[in-house]
Amino acid sequence: MSELHQSEDIRQLTEKIKEQNYYFTLLKTEINKAIIGQEYMIDRLLIGLLGNGHVLLEGVPGLAKTLAIKSLAEAVDGHFSRIQFTPDLLPADVVGTQIFNIKDNDFSIKRGPIFANFVLADEINRAPSKVQSALLEAMQEKQVTIGDETMKLPNPFLVLATQNPIDQEGTYLLPEAQSDRFMLKCKIDYPEFEDERKVMRMVSTSHQPKINPVISLDTITNAKQLINQIYLDEKIEKYILDIVFATRFPQDYQLSDLKSYISFGASPRASINLAIASRAHAFLKNRAFVIPEDVKAVAKDILRHRIGLSFEAEAEEITSEFIVDKILSRVQAP
Repeated sequence: MSELHQSEDIRQLTEKIKEQNYYFTLLKTEINKAIIGQEYMIDRLLIGLLGNGHVLLEGVPGLAKTLAIKSLAEAVDGHFSRIQFTPDLLPADVVGTQIFNIKDNDFSIKRGPIFANFVLADEINRAPSKVQSALLEAMQEKQVTIGDETMKLPNPFLVLATQNPIDQEGTYLLPEAQSDRFMLKCKIDYPEFEDERKVMRMVSTSHQPKINPVISLDTITNAKQLINQIYLDEKIEKYILDIVFATRFPQDYQLSDLKSYISFGASPRASINLAIASRAHAFLKNRAFVIPEDVKAVAKDILRHRIGLSFEAEAEEITSEFIVDKILSRVQAP
């Protein structure tokens, strides 16, 4: 394809992206009725929505994680369900179970709350690994098997989970296999001073904002098709792969000092999700092509839960964010 044709295609795609992005601006405005500040959290939820990837929000209680996810689900015209994870929860409480029907003398399937477009898994690390593993098939294959019957989940299907920091009592570390299935893991911090003042004033009044559906599932599907067309140059592809490979073989990227801190590097899902999230980030910026800044913007969210820290790293209080920062500063952007 000639450069002239390519630039014309990008220009036409940019126009389509601007048209579709209007609805996501409306969506963001609607969510902001209930959520003040926390722009980072809302943007990452939208990237998960556009990239059809599950999102894990981590932060101390009271940072509006649950409210943000609930507001997103209410602003989209889709089916929403909430699962409050507790230590006594059973897998059947999540995916469903078989019930014996005396009248028909046969078993029938009672579907669980997992059968929804948006599933809020609240405090996911409160439940033991048996229950968390019940989500594995649903999150990866977008299907659920109960007995000898396999059922497809609705499209789109997103698990939007919250968790409190692991070191609190009564929590369970997520299995690596399940953490890897989350496209993004976002660490939520306290709001700014003025934002918290606005929150305090809003909550202290009797008027609570009502979230209305402003975007359809069809619009989201159309936006996803546009995202797949966003131009990802070979140099950007190499940049993404270099970042991911640097988590596995840091010595090959003049990062030998990190080798002792990493027990295992990011999986191939990291490369795939980094490309998808970069495209979604470009979409939200009204661009039909990905630039290195898009990759850098989402790199921590994609990689922080995919890098295994060694005992030495934990002893020296080295975090996965520190490792990603070092990699981004060393790997040369195109």
